Amino acid sequence: MFLKKLISNTFYSLLSILALLALSLVGVFFIYLGITLFFVILAILIFVSTFISLFKQKNWINLAITIIVSFILFFGTYQLAYQYLDWLSIKKYEGDSEATTIDNTLIKNGDIIFQTSKSSQSKAIQLATKSKYSHMGIIYKIDGDYFVYEAVQPVKLTSLTEWINRGENKHYVIKRLKNADKLLTKKVLTKMKQIGEQFNGKEYDIYFEWSDDKIYCSELVWKIYKQGTNIEIGQLEQLSDFDLTNEIVKAKMNERYGNNIPLDEKVISPWAMFNSDKLITIEEK
Repeated sequence: MFLKKLISNTFYSLLSILALLALSLVGVFFIYLGITLFFVILAILIFVSTFISLFKQKNWINLAITIIVSFILFFGTYQLAYQYLDWLSIKKYEGDSEATTIDNTLIKNGDIIFQTSKSSQSKAIQLATKSKYSHMGIIYKIDGDYFVYEAVQPVKLTSLTEWINRGENKHYVIKRLKNADKLLTKKVLTKMKQIGEQFNGKEYDIYFEWSDDKIYCSELVWKIYKQGTNIEIGQLEQLSDFDLTNEIVKAKMNERYGNNIPLDEKVISPWAMFNSDKLITIEEK
């Protein structure tokens, strides 16, 4: 009787769907995906039951409201869950406690460091850009210690050792701007840090949009160098310039964009910056 009353009332049906989807997100947060699936199925059952009930009553207005609002709720829940799990795949590799030996005598402020990330999107980036490397950042020396300023979730400073430990096989390559001793003066480096500070704490941009609202790793480094030194490291491209034919790439693009892939979006890839003739290799391990 209660269920019959529930599905006959549009407001309470939608409220129940919202509550169940909220509970499903709790399951995602604690990685209890069985619980998540349970609440999603319940939400779907209420939606279907409500749909059938309103259809039989020929209550077209409430039926349309139920369909539209339910779509927004389900799609919003999917987006939140997906972005959280994608962020978690990046975070899970932080905090590797095994020590890494680094020759700090070779490193200078403003050096650019590359690695192969273990995040869920790394393989797709490598395949699309034909690159070994999928993540990068700028090295800064602060109070005698070295840090990597990087765009993850969120943009932040990470200790150099922790950053290297997080990469695949702890392999990394450090590159430096040609004539850095002349170009990267103390004044310029200070300006670069100030420019980078405007991005500190901003969310990682999983859609690779060319805006400052959110930002991805190579975009962060490129913009800091461009605005701080007026030097463009790496050639800007469009999404359509990449190889999007691999099934892994297709799956990731479908997750992010569905059928609306912004092929004309301006992008800068780690590989384009890695291959720039404006950089020289300082260290590779």
